[in-house]
Amino acid sequence: MTGEVHRSGRIGWLRAGVLGANDGLISTSSLIVGVAAAQPSRSAVLIAAVAGLVAGALSMAAGEYVSVSSQADTELADLAQERGELALAPEAERDELAGIYMSRGLQRDLAIQVAGQLMMHDALGAHARDELGLHELTRARPIQAAITSAASFAIGAGAPTVLAAVVPIAFLVWGEVIVSLGLLLALGCVAARLGGAPLLRGAVRVVFWGAVAMACTALVGRLFGAVV
Repeated sequence: MTGEVHRSGRIGWLRAGVLGANDGLISTSSLIVGVAAAQPSRSAVLIAAVAGLVAGALSMAAGEYVSVSSQADTELADLAQERGELALAPEAERDELAGIYMSRGLQRDLAIQVAGQLMMHDALGAHARDELGLHELTRARPIQAAITSAASFAIGAGAPTVLAAVVPIAFLVWGEVIVSLGLLLALGCVAARLGGAPLLRGAVRVVFWGAVAMACTALVGRLFGAVV
């Protein structure tokens, strides 16, 4: 019998990776469209694109690290509290665990027996899973989240940056819009596929918000470009 593969094991890196790539693609392409609409200069567009890529990647890394570190601190504090309670009142903790199993459908005697055996094997692990809801697959990993977010943002931002360097400036705005929306469509499908969601819904929501972002920045670029 082969081991089953569940998508929950992908939650940590999938969230950080998809968010980073999506943010990198949308923010950088929108920035390029806005700058190109206001100032159709190759050097100005490239400077904005590269600056947006570097700043965005570092910002994503810092934001993910701080956010996930806070989650990790909370998990560690809960585990420390649970460890202390197990040391002071193991029988009360066993009854608490048994109560959880009873609420899930086990009879009292069986629930107490299961709780006792699990606590003999790994008391803290049993309470972490069933009382606190902490699982190894979904534990907070700040460094992994930060690296994944920064790398995925850079990858997402790389495509519109390369376009800004090679596409003729006269066609840059529409070139960025068309290619970026196509990439967002593909990214939405991949994310939906990995996460087990419907492909169409995952793709449409990503493309929609990407189109809104680029339209807004293009409008801002046109308005400020006209004023200048």
